[in-house]
Amino acid sequence: MPSQKLQIGDILVTSGVISEEQRVKAAKLAAQAKCLFGEAVVKLGFATEEAISMAVSKQLGVPYASRENKILKVEKSQGLEKIISETYARDHLVLPLFLDEKILAVAMVDPDDILTIDNLRLITNLEIQPFMATKAQVLKAIDELYQSGGANLIEKMIQDPSEGADEVQEIETSGSQLDLDQVLSGAKDTQVINIVNAILKQAVTERVSDIHFENYEERVMLRFRIDGVLYERPAPPKKVFMSVVSRIKILSKLDIAERRLPQDGQFSIKVQNRPIDIRVSICPTVFGEKVVMRILDKAAVELDIDKIGFEPRQKEDFLKAARLPHGLIFLTGPTGSGKTTTLYCVLNAIKTTELNFMAIEDPVEIQMDGINQVQVRANIGLSFASALRSFLRQDPDVILVGEVRDQETAQTCLRAALTGHLVLSTLHTNDALSTVVRLIDLGVEPYLLASSLALAAAQRLVRVLCPDCKRPYRPGNKELDACLKESQIEKLPDPASVVFYQPRGCEKCARTGFKGRRGIYEVFLINQEMRDVIYKRGGDLEVLKTITERTGMWTIRASGWRKVLQGLTTPEEVVSATIRE
Repeated sequence: MPSQKLQIGDILVTSGVISEEQRVKAAKLAAQAKCLFGEAVVKLGFATEEAISMAVSKQLGVPYASRENKILKVEKSQGLEKIISETYARDHLVLPLFLDEKILAVAMVDPDDILTIDNLRLITNLEIQPFMATKAQVLKAIDELYQSGGANLIEKMIQDPSEGADEVQEIETSGSQLDLDQVLSGAKDTQVINIVNAILKQAVTERVSDIHFENYEERVMLRFRIDGVLYERPAPPKKVFMSVVSRIKILSKLDIAERRLPQDGQFSIKVQNRPIDIRVSICPTVFGEKVVMRILDKAAVELDIDKIGFEPRQKEDFLKAARLPHGLIFLTGPTGSGKTTTLYCVLNAIKTTELNFMAIEDPVEIQMDGINQVQVRANIGLSFASALRSFLRQDPDVILVGEVRDQETAQTCLRAALTGHLVLSTLHTNDALSTVVRLIDLGVEPYLLASSLALAAAQRLVRVLCPDCKRPYRPGNKELDACLKESQIEKLPDPASVVFYQPRGCEKCARTGFKGRRGIYEVFLINQEMRDVIYKRGGDLEVLKTITERTGMWTIRASGWRKVLQGLTTPEEVVSATIRE
């Protein structure tokens, strides 16, 4: 292992991916955390997985496979999943790509692993051609190649309780002594355990953000939220509903005897060797308890500022504000619109060991190395405001506040910005410029806000069309007129050459026509003219909007239309996600 780490370190330094000083720091972290050298480099933010893989690929003379160059997209019609089993693929992080006569191309995280290559040669009775790929992309491609039929998984578990009992491993379980023998017995029944495991495994496979498990008078309903939309899935029998809820309560360390009051909990699991955090909310209803499970797949969170949806100028303006030594940055939008992910992408882009980063959130959903993160605990008096006051005694440079909800938090953020700190936070407003009005309503003096506010931005999420099945069409005059008017583009190309796309649906996108979501933004870098308006007129929105239009700053609707022109989403998605001016 030490020689492998040293070899990769040499390759990355020689290729100019990292410096010698960064290699020393990464080697130290790798030894302490007992992880691979490349993983340590990524954790420290010195380089991306892609940059490391491409450098190693070039140095070893091994072809590079990725989803971008289309090599890592495996067609199921080849039957490659029968050549290498799913278990072996996951355990050794290998993926069959294509078969050319007696040569099998295989994507590998470590193409220099001679032992695995020899084992593959014996297992398949074929010659092996290794390709270099990142761990995240190999795991995602394995999910797609070996996915077990989507909605059929839960039905299989109901029919055969012994099937896939080990697919989901618990990381945390409850050690509570429960005296409700019948309920506890049902919750520990093999069928019930496997039903819960099947629901969780299927949800992770389908990229689900929330699981809704509901009880009605005559039936049980199971729904998955995928890319912001709820889809119904086959539900377990009504007779096991209470046992399933009790099983979830046991995992979450909740009181299984309490059925009259709401309860909140959490637990962690491993699915396909991937750590998954589950937040559980249970609410009593007329016909029984409703369970909502929020899924946070750490492996699926990619904190790359280039991949979240910023247009080039928006990214430039946001980073310009984020690299200021002090000031206020506010990102607004509804709950679940990806604000926290965007802010962490920004932090990841500016993160350096020379700065002290502090964050207070409720809850901490994304854990990042190099950021000191604190969880709000209102029951013991640890609020946003009290944590902020403590942060100011911790010699911070950059502070992230999960949300400004009240006057005390707003004024503490302002005080931190005025005393030489950069503060990033979120608000719930309809657009970016309403940040000014909202903060003044919370008691912030206009003259202080004018001198400290560096940037105001707003965000929404739109579904991204599935690249494998999206269908092109020629837009009509009405759509073209709306695009020209609202995209803030001076002139569209020849109307006859403009192509929009619409969803169709295929196996890879679970027949939805969409795969993933992308942010659309409005990013307003506060200039001196805007500061004067905030200072003298208390934030007159009409005047501020006039200034942004004159300086060429895009609205959130304009950002959405640009995604339509790029073929990423549909006009309907943009219209439904934004508010007309």
